Amino acid sequence: MQEDIFSTFQGSYQKGVFSIPTTFYFSIDDTKKTVTLDAESCSVEDGKTVEDADCICKTTAEMFGRIWNDGYRPGIMDFMGGKIKSNAPQLLQQLLQAFGK
Repeated sequence: MQEDIFSTFQGSYQKGVFSIPTTFYFSIDDTKKTVTLDAESCSVEDGKTVEDADCICKTTAEMFGRIWNDGYRPGIMDFMGGKIKSNAPQLLQQLLQAFGK
């Protein structure tokens, strides 16, 4: 399921949300992806292709699907309870905006 979501990233990216290159590393169950966004483009690569991503997001496929497909917006308890682990939750919100979510 998450592979399908990542395959739509380049086509649905809204330019201009990120003014400087910003790198995300996603670990969703067994799927690992590096996503780089800048003012003009979006790239998705398999695996971890950068040493230090600006934002790391670790969660389950179920939670990722709820957020992406169902419009669920995680609250503080999702992060504090460990359902989503991230070093920069504010960048995750900006990422959703960049894809019209």
